[in-house]
Amino acid sequence: MAGGAAGALLGAGVVVPVGMVLLDDDESTSATGATNAVLASYERVRVASLGSLIVGEPEFFDYPWEAASNLIVRMNAAVPGGAGPDRDVVAYSNQCTHMGCPITEYHEDTHVLGPCPCHFSSFDLSRDGVVGFGQATQNLPRILLEVDGDDVYATGVFRLIYGHGDNLAGEQLVEVR
Repeated sequence: MAGGAAGALLGAGVVVPVGMVLLDDDESTSATGATNAVLASYERVRVASLGSLIVGEPEFFDYPWEAASNLIVRMNAAVPGGAGPDRDVVAYSNQCTHMGCPITEYHEDTHVLGPCPCHFSSFDLSRDGVVGFGQATQNLPRILLEVDGDDVYATGVFRLIYGHGDNLAGEQLVEVR
């Protein structure tokens, strides 16, 4: 039953959110009618100091595993989903969603990461990492952030990192610092 439902959803072009699991009919909803989901359990890892982040200058860090490159940047304005007191700190995987090439060029004036050195995709970090140009068809995976005093912690990843069907499987996870 669940396989048929998944095929119907995919055939219709519907995307099931990452972490969502299709269950048998008797298990698929809670008492309130909400759909159940299985969430991955990520480590809470310190990735930056709020006071050391300079507006428009990205810092790079690994998460959730060693060599999974990401960037954290303090924007020059509040953005949806931004962390910190000014809601202006965001973090994303810097692997292009087209073919996984690392992107390191950030443009503060437009909030754009890119172009990708392989095929020129670029992503708008002020709009949830949406593709602005190029071959990529998916938003960048967003690193979920939490601020505690001056410490900025990564607490999870929203969307799959390029080349992985499970963000937590088969890799050496970053140690909690």
